Amino acid sequence: MIVDYFHHNGPSTVDADLCIVGAGAAGIAIARSFLGTATTVCIVESGGLGGEERTQALYTGSSVGSQPFDPGSSRMRVFGGSCNLWGGGCIPLGQQDMGPRDWVPHSGWPLAYEELEPYYLRARDYCRIEPHDFANGSFLAPLAHTPIPFDADKLVNQVFARSPILFGRAYHDELAQAPNITVLLHANLLELMPSDDGATVREARIGTLSGRQGSIRARHYVLASGGIENARLLLLSSHVVKEGLGNAHDLVGRFFMDHPSGSLGTVHTEDPARLTTPYDRSLGKGVAPSFPEIGLSTQAQRAHGMLSGRVHPFPVEGDVPKGLRALRELRASLRTRKLDENAVLEARLCAAMKNGPSAGDSTVAGSTSKLTLAWRLGLGLGDIAKAAYQKLARRPTVASQHVELIGYFEQAPNPDSRITLSNDVDALGLRKVSVDWQLTSLDRHTYRTSAALFGAELAAACNGRFEPAPWITDESLPVEVHGTAHHIGTTRMSPDPAQGVVDTNCRVHGINNLHIAGSSVFPTGGWAFPTFTIVALSLRLAEHLREIMTVV
Repeated sequence: MIVDYFHHNGPSTVDADLCIVGAGAAGIAIARSFLGTATTVCIVESGGLGGEERTQALYTGSSVGSQPFDPGSSRMRVFGGSCNLWGGGCIPLGQQDMGPRDWVPHSGWPLAYEELEPYYLRARDYCRIEPHDFANGSFLAPLAHTPIPFDADKLVNQVFARSPILFGRAYHDELAQAPNITVLLHANLLELMPSDDGATVREARIGTLSGRQGSIRARHYVLASGGIENARLLLLSSHVVKEGLGNAHDLVGRFFMDHPSGSLGTVHTEDPARLTTPYDRSLGKGVAPSFPEIGLSTQAQRAHGMLSGRVHPFPVEGDVPKGLRALRELRASLRTRKLDENAVLEARLCAAMKNGPSAGDSTVAGSTSKLTLAWRLGLGLGDIAKAAYQKLARRPTVASQHVELIGYFEQAPNPDSRITLSNDVDALGLRKVSVDWQLTSLDRHTYRTSAALFGAELAAACNGRFEPAPWITDESLPVEVHGTAHHIGTTRMSPDPAQGVVDTNCRVHGINNLHIAGSSVFPTGGWAFPTFTIVALSLRLAEHLREIMTVV
């Protein structure tokens, strides 16, 4: 059953066996694990079925770190979560990503890759990429084009699969029809209320933007609200435990990581297609196509003392013919007429996540009239016909001038990179987040060393020349990277309460019925898109919850 709590006339208090806060990839995966069981589940979701600016505004906060960061534009508050915006990329972490590395402080998961592997198998079904087998850190799947062969001591081709679904849409009907599952839309967690000794959560206080309040009384609770919000909700739950739940060792919110991204430079070559075609994500085949990405080999990481990273070669178009430019502008103009609040919000957030915080302020539509565009289109029919021929031949419609190398990197775990609460409050009266996003010398060393390695190898592959970005070679310049909305590490996993917020079963240390799902429990992140591992860990947590909640 799906209920809009904002308008619901039923009881304000709900009793359930399990309360899940957040209906994103993690929350939905856990809830589905209880379909057809005697366990009653209540999912508390702040958003509605579509994006809304007033709800999205609850994510706003401040940035005080060395790197700018906008928490209000790096997630989406909606049923289905931020995966409403995702590109579908799925890939497992590898043994190197999860193991301890003596050159990476605070590295090493308390879980081995082999312990997570059975849940990766199940995650394929949930993400509907069943046909693809996988190995350590890569899928074993057919590719549309053979990737560039590299020296394995330097670079590797790691294959990811693209999920064809958005979780909120794909599993909406199942949750709506399940007699033992209740989804409360527009319901915001205000605070988790524990027992006097702080060892057990007694209820979850919830409220709406209209002022309605109620509570969820459950046997077990799971926070599944994302890497920033999970930490925020623990810190906000301070009525009984003043420092916030799970924060006895001042670890909640620390070790905040993302996957920093930026332009490493350009490759100038007479044959740009040699670099770009094998990695073109528009050329995949099948329902769940697979694509290679160029990554740093384990040997290179160890030899140079680097973090993990990948690079994607993007063709930079030359002059766009007038007719083709008019066609593109006309299409954009027609699309903007159909944009509702959800679509406008999605467009703004996608721009911010792709290009950094300031990009989210850009507008969507142009100002040229459709009549003028149609006239220009008629004059450029020859350009359009040529572009159509190029597309049928699976070649770029506009020739590239050069290839830009965009890097995406693992971030070093750093206790000084953290989420705290500011004194500003949101529309619910809750303190907003303050993001102190910090990079380390290891991060900077990784960018500059890997840029030289990526650039040299890719230039050699196409008889080209690599020109590094100025910030890569001039250490006096600021690091030009931005986040990619992969929020990691704020409630990290460790069997030692002095080293982590949750144990190996994702239970918050010191609280017997509170668990956390999502990438906030990752001790390290590798370069891999996190969703596939989020789902695998969520399915593992769901299995654990089913074991401890079994009704005898």
